[in-house]
Amino acid sequence: MKIGEPAKATATKVETVRFYEKAGLLSAPERTDANYRSYDAAHLQRLSFIRRARDLGFSLDAVRDLLTLADDRDKPCQAVDTIASGHLAEVERKITDLIAMRDELQRVIGSCRHGTVANCKIIETLGLGRVREMLCLNRPMGLNRQRGK
Repeated sequence: MKIGEPAKATATKVETVRFYEKAGLLSAPERTDANYRSYDAAHLQRLSFIRRARDLGFSLDAVRDLLTLADDRDKPCQAVDTIASGHLAEVERKITDLIAMRDELQRVIGSCRHGTVANCKIIETLGLGRVREMLCLNRPMGLNRQRGK
């Protein structure tokens, strides 16, 4: 099958399939007489594996490690579990960070009084109001001055 078929079957862009080949995640397929890539069922299965792992957020290095482990089916799966558990810990850390961001955004949005931008608590919280204050109060040379004075 040509490159578009496994790409379409796995909802992967053709350029991404080529990238996976260059990155060593997907072996280079045989070439036809017309020099087209010719993928087989093993390529499709491996591409599906890569795509699913990437959809779950595994890094390219982790996918590479998982593929190496998957290629040696007789080994114990402890190493696979270690990689997956490490990734799960990272996902949980990100969830904690996202919850904190959501809570902060809710707090900031809740403080909005729907006045003018000059008095906007959201802008102030993001720091732009503080920067404007610093520029006006500190007046370093060249800022907030007329030329020639």
